[in-house]
Amino acid sequence: MTETHTDDALIHECLAAIEKKLGWGNSSSWTKTDFEELSEIVQSETGVTLSVTTLKRVWGRVKYDNKPTVTTLNTLARFSGFKSWRTFVQHEMEKQVLREPTPPINRIEKVVEQKTKQPIKRSVSLSWILGIGIITLVFVTLFSFYNFNNRGYRTSNPAIDASKFSFSANKIFSTGVPNSVVFDYDATASPTDSVYIVQTWDIRRKTLVSKNDHHHSAIYYYPGYFNTKLIVDNTIVKRHDLQIATDGWLALADNDPVPIYFKKSDFVKDGMISVDKALLEKNNLSLLPHAPKIRFFNQGDLGNLMNDNFEFETTLKNEFREGDNACQYVEVLIQCKDDIIIIPLSAKACVGQIHLYVAGTEVQSRYADLSKFGCDLSQWNTLKVTCQDKHMKLFVNNVEAYALIFPDNPTGIVGVQYRFNGVGAVKDTKFRNKEREIQLQ
Repeated sequence: MTETHTDDALIHECLAAIEKKLGWGNSSSWTKTDFEELSEIVQSETGVTLSVTTLKRVWGRVKYDNKPTVTTLNTLARFSGFKSWRTFVQHEMEKQVLREPTPPINRIEKVVEQKTKQPIKRSVSLSWILGIGIITLVFVTLFSFYNFNNRGYRTSNPAIDASKFSFSANKIFSTGVPNSVVFDYDATASPTDSVYIVQTWDIRRKTLVSKNDHHHSAIYYYPGYFNTKLIVDNTIVKRHDLQIATDGWLALADNDPVPIYFKKSDFVKDGMISVDKALLEKNNLSLLPHAPKIRFFNQGDLGNLMNDNFEFETTLKNEFREGDNACQYVEVLIQCKDDIIIIPLSAKACVGQIHLYVAGTEVQSRYADLSKFGCDLSQWNTLKVTCQDKHMKLFVNNVEAYALIFPDNPTGIVGVQYRFNGVGAVKDTKFRNKEREIQLQ
């Protein structure tokens, strides 16, 4: 095996393939929000949640000396377009063999003859040596990866009876963030001390707990719809859906580890939701040199509203276009129970680096015409989405910007999220289906 195909090099090749697929530019410039979005997209496409911290570790943004788990490698490989990590490694090894120059046939014969002292036919010696070389190369690589840290989660295990375990989640408050959740569990039947409560993408929400205890508490700083899990001996034995809803509109600025929450009386005014320069200054936040990441949320129980048959409409703007926000990038997220829709908007000059994601379908401006998502964001712009039997159309200022049929199974809609840089304003946000109209307030 050559030096360019060590374990780290294979991981680097996989990450490079993912970066090419995303088209987000150099990963060294990715923000926490980008990794959060990647976590959501990976979960939507593969069904596996990789935490923001795990993704940062893999990309070298957080120092961590251990190798990625097999579950992480399999998920990354699937997201990059392969069936599994084994398939990806085999593909890379075959590429390596094809790239490496083959020694002259007479040199191979000479080496074999010196060792065997018997004449060997050219066709036999060449095929035998190449065959053994390929098999050895693939076997050694697979062995090294699948034995360093085989800790993938299983959904079933004959040795563990899931009926012997219990798991539930109880919120301290019905709505609002921050919000604490008390997990009640019974894992006394576990054959080992390996008992975890997983609270989705944030690694702080994946915790080793005692199998002899029965309660565990955690704080959620962001709203969302989470599929929490009780894992025993690497086997998922129980799941529990948990929604951290908002009390109407919520506005915040990203900050690690705790976001900066704005008072509702400061951002809800004149029939719109708005974070402006004055509000940022009031909270000691500056627009320069780097604009803060602003988010709006409105999430809760929307009843039978499903993502395969609905209409959505909203009006928005982002008036700040200085410093690092010259492109005025905005993302509108329609958040679902088991999926997500991410709609981009930007200044017209910057449509060359945006991407659209709809329930299993990703469209990059590098490979498709997304130019109609470009607009003058210093003015009010209307975004409209219509969907009938998974046939979705997206309109910007009454002009059809894109249409597609998404592949994922239908799921319930739980609300919206907006992502701005610096400042942002939203008004007239509503959902419709055949039965009713829901005005978000």
